[in-house]
Amino acid sequence: MVLNAAIDGFNVQPDTIILAAKLGLLSGNDFATFNLDGLTLLTLPSHATMRPLEISNLPFNETTFSTLANANPGVDYYNTTSAGQVQRDRLADSIAINPNVTNTLKEFNFRSGASGLYLSVMGDPLTDVAPKKHIFFRRERMPIEEGWKRSAIPITSETMAPLVGDIMAASNWTPTQACEPIVLGPGIIL
Repeated sequence: MVLNAAIDGFNVQPDTIILAAKLGLLSGNDFATFNLDGLTLLTLPSHATMRPLEISNLPFNETTFSTLANANPGVDYYNTTSAGQVQRDRLADSIAINPNVTNTLKEFNFRSGASGLYLSVMGDPLTDVAPKKHIFFRRERMPIEEGWKRSAIPITSETMAPLVGDIMAASNWTPTQACEPIVLGPGIIL
């Protein structure tokens, strides 16, 4: 269902969304399903010590969103530079709130991929530009009224790789601990 929805709704191909799906499976207690509570744990590092029930139904956090909303001032778009800076600033805030926040290569890869994905889905997957008016986080709906359209270009790991690499470079990331290797499949280890 997730893979079909990604293709139908956003033209995001399975090779791109499969990592998020696999990480989603690892975020919960049931090996065969995932839910938004588990995914929230992956995307809200400052809440790493909370239990899933404490995170359920969190209201939209305008303070957290303002880091993105205020990025790239003076222009009407986000790009890999602003995405990397947002990652850096959000991680610094998370570490300030919770010095024990998990900050390994696994989380860094996931955050960078998620940032590349929103730039690709909300903008052009071949450039690093997404119009600010298309970012849907605040309203949690597709910004069709604002002119957003599903990408005509398939969003793949190949189209996302340069964006993700640029985001990683712009974030100036440093791990605070090591992690176990991540096995994505036979012979595929991060």
